[in-house]
Amino acid sequence: MSESTEKRVVRKERIGIVSSDAQDKTIVVRVDRKVPHPIYKKVINRSKKFHAHDPENSARIGDKVRIIETRPLSKLKRWKLVEVLARAEVD
Repeated sequence: MSESTEKRVVRKERIGIVSSDAQDKTIVVRVDRKVPHPIYKKVINRSKKFHAHDPENSARIGDKVRIIETRPLSKLKRWKLVEVLARAEVD
């Protein structure tokens, strides 16, 4: 395909909190969202966990991070770490 007809795919981005960094070069990110209940319309919290690739092992538990969709890297990893937005406070 030529340069003019080739389309660049817009990849999904999510912002979440690192819930696990026990694996090598992998983090588990919990992404929270608020949705209205389908019947009662009360706003409730829903969360989902994503496994993301972290090649430098830079993220730690509690960090706020941005992840982006990528090609499948393993059975569960479909996301990669873009940046650490905020570090967790260490007591």
